[in-house]
Amino acid sequence: MRAEFTSTLRQFRGQIISWGLALFLLSLMLVPFYESITGNQSQLLGYLESFPEEFTAFFGDFTSMGTPQGYLDIEYFSYMPLLIGIFAVLAGSGLIAADEEAGRLDLIAAQPLSRTRFFVSRVLAFISASIVIVFFGWLGMVLLLGKSGMDLTPAQLVLPFIPVLAYIFIFAALALVLSMLMPSRKLAASVSGLLLVADFFIQGFSNLITDLEPIARFMPSHYFQGGYAMDGLDLGPVLALSGLALALALLALWRYRVRDLRVGGEGGWGMSWLKRCQPATDSIS
Repeated sequence: MRAEFTSTLRQFRGQIISWGLALFLLSLMLVPFYESITGNQSQLLGYLESFPEEFTAFFGDFTSMGTPQGYLDIEYFSYMPLLIGIFAVLAGSGLIAADEEAGRLDLIAAQPLSRTRFFVSRVLAFISASIVIVFFGWLGMVLLLGKSGMDLTPAQLVLPFIPVLAYIFIFAALALVLSMLMPSRKLAASVSGLLLVADFFIQGFSNLITDLEPIARFMPSHYFQGGYAMDGLDLGPVLALSGLALALALLALWRYRVRDLRVGGEGGWGMSWLKRCQPATDSIS
């Protein structure tokens, strides 16, 4: 199990470097600009008031940019669900199915390692890779925190990244379970990506269209706390999203244990049992 965990984590090196470096540089660039924002707040607010209401619905109340929490919420965490969700969908959909479609999974499964232990090893490696990626985003903020004028501590900056991890886990788990149910990784990633984009836009438009509010309550981004988590993290939504991610992962594990592995390439829907349930028809000669 340890060998599979290490091997999978090694496979995530590219994602860790690329996504981790992207978040690190983004954080590193945003933090020093805070002083210039607060120094020209009146002029900036006058400019931002000319933006359409639809724009502010997605990115938040621009009048709060004078505070560190509001600034980071708008400039960083407002689009983080959509950005980091792309990593979650790609990684989750390929966690098992990528090796299966490449024809490697049957060889790996022949090793003296149960399917459950193999599955858990890969999930734990993905969780570890996600934590490292998010850590780089946090590190980029902390390095220049003392020169930014933000009255924040490194411990406070940890809090908004916890919901980011929960958001990663739930969409990765969704993509993983779809990759076990659908014929291909590509289809699972497409459906998961569509739900990710729908989640982002429904949540944004619900601030303008009240009829969308009941639907938005069932979307993960509705419980995403953003930069305001620094004022006090509400663990309830985080635990709820994490619990749902765990339930989806367990469903994926069950499906992985009972399904036949493909030797390579894409598969079918695995619904041959429907044909057996259909009544036979006698041929008339």
